[in-house]
Amino acid sequence: MTPKYCFLGFLIGVLLPGVVGAQPAHESLKPQRVRFQSQNFHNILHWQPGRACPGNSSVYFVQYKTYGQRQWKNKEDCWGIREFFCDLTNETSDIWEPYYGRVRTTLAGVHSGWTVTQRFSPWWETKIDPPVMNITQVNGSLLVNLHAPNLPYRDQKRKNVSMEYYGLVYRVFVINSSLEKEQKVYEGAHRVVEIEALTPHTGYCIVAEMYQPTLDRRSQRSQERCVESP
Repeated sequence: MTPKYCFLGFLIGVLLPGVVGAQPAHESLKPQRVRFQSQNFHNILHWQPGRACPGNSSVYFVQYKTYGQRQWKNKEDCWGIREFFCDLTNETSDIWEPYYGRVRTTLAGVHSGWTVTQRFSPWWETKIDPPVMNITQVNGSLLVNLHAPNLPYRDQKRKNVSMEYYGLVYRVFVINSSLEKEQKVYEGAHRVVEIEALTPHTGYCIVAEMYQPTLDRRSQRSQERCVESP
């Protein structure tokens, strides 16, 4: 629906509130499906436009707060925007703290009510990407170099915070191509893993994942990297 006809439809709802099945204007403007989506602790608030206007002729206002707080805070960068998302990573940087976000719409001088998210806890809900792997052969062994996904946070010295800070560890698995047998060869925080005692002239595939021991939760696995032992 174009902005012109969307606006006309909205005015009909305002001027003719007695029409059968019509909703109050502010209710039909309320954003829908307001929810957080979190990847590697990058926390983005998403929503969809209200039923009165599925296009982009409305503007949106975003607020947030920590669980237990009474007063909502404005997200200045997302105050009067036309996009359907808002980056709240900096505002939700304590990953163990639960948060709420909310969004409202304004169209033709009419404000909708607020639509509030469910309680959001980054530590519990973020999805972790698999680690990046590089493999080299050294003296009959395989050296697996692991790189954790990028995180949005820095410590007080402005250094990047690693996955290990949050208690996430690497898991490395070896698959013997001839036997089709998988074996976990490493679990821990080291970024370089040496795999020894390989059968000569045998194909091996290596995969890795990030793992949260406290939650027994894992990332997706990395793509298999296959090599043949010397």
